[in-house]
Parts: sequence; structure tokens; C-alpha cells
Amino acid sequence: MKFLQAVSAWLAKWTPIFIAAVAVGTYFAPGVFGWVRGYTQTAVLGVIMLTMGMTLKSEDFRILASRPLDMVVGALAQFTFMPLIAWTLVRVLGLPREVGVGLMLVGCCPGGVSSNIMSFLCKGDVAFSVGMTTVSTLAAPLMTPFLMLWLAGESVDVDAVGMFKSILVVTIMPIAVGYALNTAFESRRGYREVMKVMPGVAVLGLACIVGGVVSAHGESIVKSGALIFAGVFLHNSLGYVLGYLSGVAARFSRPKRRTISIEVGMQNAGLATVLAGKHFPTMPEVAVASAVSCVWHSVSGALLAGVFNAADALAMKFSGSHSLRHRVAEK
Repeated sequence: MKFLQAVSAWLAKWTPIFIAAVAVGTYFAPGVFGWVRGYTQTAVLGVIMLTMGMTLKSEDFRILASRPLDMVVGALAQFTFMPLIAWTLVRVLGLPREVGVGLMLVGCCPGGVSSNIMSFLCKGDVAFSVGMTTVSTLAAPLMTPFLMLWLAGESVDVDAVGMFKSILVVTIMPIAVGYALNTAFESRRGYREVMKVMPGVAVLGLACIVGGVVSAHGESIVKSGALIFAGVFLHNSLGYVLGYLSGVAARFSRPKRRTISIEVGMQNAGLATVLAGKHFPTMPEVAVASAVSCVWHSVSGALLAGVFNAADALAMKFSGSHSLRHRVAEK
């Protein structure tokens, strides 16, 4: 168990590099993740969401209830900025129909589970991060199909009812099961030891989803990679910026501003990938855009956390230097 916990901690720390390595390796050896298709892919995402549910406690819901305005600001930012940024980029960049649908699908999905890890790494407000992820995920069965039908319904046939059912099955149900398990067994030492392995399980699940999509669409990713990456990069980056500015406008503390920036910018691209494969099977580029987002959001989230930490280090260095000069001047 100690070995598994150590592996889990390593995977959580090096998630971006591990996911990127899996994506590159799968391109050259597509058969490794060829089994991650259809129901298997859905089951893998269900496991990821189960791990999220297993981190939830009754206290988390009490925090949500005690900070309703924070959650409202976060949810509005999540489900307005990211869908509208995607819609705008599709038109400004002149993205192909399939790529545009994929980018909008990512934008209409809830926040990603790995955002909680990034918030922790950059000294953000972790409780707020978990709360935002929970609220956006719970709202996703309604918001994601509605937004897709509104923004992409003119150009593609969006099965809003089917998408609602899919999100309910692969997100809400596993989260509910995970929460029930945590409520029933959190006081047991054995369960707490198993919980230390769950972050690694989530990372491995995300790697499987990315590997499955690269296995199926690796050539398409390479052929249209520059165009897709441009859209994903701008979408993700603008989400970080507008998320942070919304925190400034709401007069959030620095930790909260960092958290809302990461939560808004990092989407659950794994969910988008599963939905793309299930609801847009004749449009492979939709899944490709989701897969590229899976990889890049993990990488950029870690980079942003590093930037925030570097800013703290510079501030401390400047503050220490200023204090030293002030003491010297007084002498």
C-alpha cells in the first residue's frame, strides 16, 4: 500500500508530463490504448468521477451553503466565459465545423477535477475549488446540453436529452456513490489509506482517455494539430485571464482569485471526449479537439500554478530586500 501511495503522489505531482508522455507514446504505439473505446471509455470517466466523489464530505456541502455568493460568481463565470469564448474563437479563427464543435463542447463542460490539485499547488482556496467543481459538475446535466444546443445547434444536430442522460450516468451517479462511500467509511483507517491512492487512479484514468482518443485519431491530430492547438490554447488562456478578472471584480482574496482563474480555465475535457465519441461519432475532429484540451489543460494548469508560486517568491524576495534597506536607512 505504501508503494501504491508513493506512485499516486508521484502521478499527482507530475500529471502534465505524464499525460503528455502518454499522448506522444500512444501516437507511435496506438495499440496500447486501442481498448479505450465506447463503453470502456465511459466506464473510465466514471471511475475518475468516483474518485472525486470519494473526496467529498458533508463539511464541503456546508461550505457551499455558507458561501453561496462565491459559488454563484464561480458558476456564472464557468458557464458564460468558456462557452462564449469558444463560440467567438470559432468565428474569429474560422475553425472548421468539426473542430469548432469540439471546442464549444469543451467550453460547455464543467470544471476539471485536476483543477483542485492545481489550486492546492499554488496556495489557492482549495475548499472553494472543490465547491466550484462540485457545483459546475452538478449543473452540467442541464447546462452542457442547453449551451451546446444554443451555441452549436444551428450547425449540428445536438441530442440535448441524450447528452443530459450521458452526463447523469458518467458524472452525477459516480460522484453520488463516491460521496456515500466516504460518508460510510471515512472514519476507518483502511479506507483512509486507500483514499491516498485515489489521486493516482484519477490521473491514470485521464491518461487512458487521452490515450484512447490519440489511438483512434492520432493522424488527424497531427494533420490539423496547429489549428486545433491554436484554438485550445487561446480558449484556455482567455479562460484563465477572465476567471482571474472576475475574482478581482468580485473583490475575492488572492487565493480565491487564483482558484477561480484555474477553475474557469480548466475544463473537464475528459467528459467532453466521452461525449464527443458518443454523440458525434461521424465527426472525429470533435473528439480530437477534446483530446488536445485534455493534454493542454493539465500542462497549462501546472504552468499557471508555477507562475503564481514564482510571483509569491518574488514578492517575498522584494519584501525582504525592502525591509533590509529600510533597517539600514534607519541605522
